[in-house]
Amino acid sequence: MEDKRFIISGGGTGGHIFPAISIAKAIKRKLPNSEILFVGAHNRMEMEKVPAVGFKIVGLPIAGLQRGSLIKNLMFLPKLFISMFKCRSIIRSFKPNAVVGVGGYASGPLLRMAQKMGIPTLIQEQNGYAGLTNKLLAKKAKRICVAYEGMERFFPSEKIVLTGNPVRKDLQDIKFNIPEAYKFFNLNRNMKTLLVIGGSLGARTINECVGNNLDLLIRKKVQVIWQTGKSYYDNALTEASQYDSRNVHIYPFINRMDYAYSVADAIISRAGAGTISELCLVGKPVILVPSPNVAEDHQTKNAMALVKNDAAIMITDKSAPDTLVSEAVKLIEDDERQVRLRINIKKMALPNADEVICEQVLKIAL
Repeated sequence: MEDKRFIISGGGTGGHIFPAISIAKAIKRKLPNSEILFVGAHNRMEMEKVPAVGFKIVGLPIAGLQRGSLIKNLMFLPKLFISMFKCRSIIRSFKPNAVVGVGGYASGPLLRMAQKMGIPTLIQEQNGYAGLTNKLLAKKAKRICVAYEGMERFFPSEKIVLTGNPVRKDLQDIKFNIPEAYKFFNLNRNMKTLLVIGGSLGARTINECVGNNLDLLIRKKVQVIWQTGKSYYDNALTEASQYDSRNVHIYPFINRMDYAYSVADAIISRAGAGTISELCLVGKPVILVPSPNVAEDHQTKNAMALVKNDAAIMITDKSAPDTLVSEAVKLIEDDERQVRLRINIKKMALPNADEVICEQVLKIAL
């Protein structure tokens, strides 16, 4: 196949950005001389993360609707109009052979404009409950790549391809990273390790639960790797300073998640689709705390897909303050349950999703 040009659009959180980067890398492996342009939203984390791995990105002024903020929502339509106009200019200038949308603010206007201009589009729906934007774009999309079965209730069945969600390639060989990982985090190999991740932006409930129960974790001799998110980092340091916290390792963001996963005996996490795909691949016992602040409560639906297969434990955001950390300690101390969860979650992994999605992108390219 001759070299081609592709636009990949979306972002806002790591759950959108890292799959997008994985798809781009898969395309480059298949077509080394292809050109790839990312389109994201101004002032969102994709504007930093995408250039860091060597891809070009253009930002749009688009923003999502804000709950409880009438003033901010009054600016939605003007920003959408400006973004649509800019998308037309981007497409005319770059002349893509296909456009991929991975979700997030920017994917809506970019894919809608591509469809109006006759450019084939592919939607990558990461969650078990489809978002409004993807449902609106589905009618004119050429392919819809999904991570869960049963998505025919949202999309035309003839367009659906079950691919799973792309995950970072470095996670497929984490078993080889354990000695280096213990050194990287300065961990004690004789202690059990709890990994706490609230997503790339952090999670208030999870952070507060851990901060309020550090004494229990320290008393139970559980060492903690704690990704707080930038906004919660300083407060977490203050919480930890009240204790003998040599075994509490706090980071705003963990760049070596392969190392973090490799040493974890148990994990506390939100239930974003990308994170769940990673957890299935690495096969670790996990307690999921779905965020209540997402559209259609899709994180609960993501979590329940694992819970019904005895592949994860779910604790609601509301009940987390009373039960989360104590349940994590119980899991850390229950080797039999850890083994059962590892086996069951591993069965749900869909590896090589990036390669499968890449094949679908190339099939629809002009």
